[in-house]
Amino acid sequence: MSNIMAAILTKNEARHVGDCIKSVQWADAVLLEDSFSTDGTVEIARELGAQIFQNEFVNFAVARNTALANARSLGAEWLFFIDADERVTPELAAEIRRVTAVDEQPGWWVPRFNVMWGHTMKGGGWYPDYQLRLMKISAASYDPEREVHEIVMLDGEAGYLQEHLIHYNYDSLAQFKRKQNRYIDFEAKILKDKGIRAKPWTYLSMPLREFKRRYFSLGGYKDGWVGLQVCGLMSWYMFLTYIRLRRLVQADGG
Repeated sequence: MSNIMAAILTKNEARHVGDCIKSVQWADAVLLEDSFSTDGTVEIARELGAQIFQNEFVNFAVARNTALANARSLGAEWLFFIDADERVTPELAAEIRRVTAVDEQPGWWVPRFNVMWGHTMKGGGWYPDYQLRLMKISAASYDPEREVHEIVMLDGEAGYLQEHLIHYNYDSLAQFKRKQNRYIDFEAKILKDKGIRAKPWTYLSMPLREFKRRYFSLGGYKDGWVGLQVCGLMSWYMFLTYIRLRRLVQADGG
C-alpha cells in the first residue's frame, strides 16, 4: 500500500481544523503547514496527531511547495492537499486508497461540492470544480509565479476521481465578500505581471463578460437567488480587479 500523507495549509483555522483532520485520518499521516496561527489551530492539530511545520506565509504556491518538501522529508510517496474548510467523505477516502495502490497516474483531479451559506452550488463555475489535490510527490511542484489559484506542474497526465470533496467555503454572504476582496490584490498583480493593461472599455466589457460566462454559459441560473448573487458579485469583483490593476500600473509610472 502506498504511503499517503494529507497536508493542510493553515492560518488561524481553529474553527475548522479539527473536523478537517478527522476526515483525513484514513491517511498514513497528516501534515499541518501552518503560518504561525495564534488561535489554537496548532494545539488542536497536535492533539489529533498531525505533524506540525511552521513558516511565514509568502504565497500559496510557496506554501504548497514547502508542504511537498516536508512530506518528502518524512518519507511520504503521495500527498493529498485539503483545505481546512474541506472534508473528505469515506467514499473519497476509499477511492484515493484504491487509485494510489494501482499507481497508474502521477496525479488525480478531485470534484468538489461548494457549499455557500447553506446552499450546495450546481453551476456558475462552482461545480464540478475539479481540484488537482492528489499527487505523487516525486512528480509534482507548484508554479511559483501563481500566488493565488495556484497551478500544479505535474510530470505526466492526471486522472479524474469520481467521489467528491465537500467544501464549506462560505457561511454567509459577508464572508464571501471579505474573501473575494482579499483575492483582488493577488489577481491584479498577476494581470500586471503578465503585461495586461486596462483599456477604457475594459471596465465595462470584462465584468459583463464575467457575468455572462458564469450565469449563462456555466449555469449559474441553476442556483436561483444564490446563483444570481454570486454571479453578480463575481462580475463586480472583476471590475474592482481592473481598477486595482490600473492603480498598480500607475504606481510603477505606467
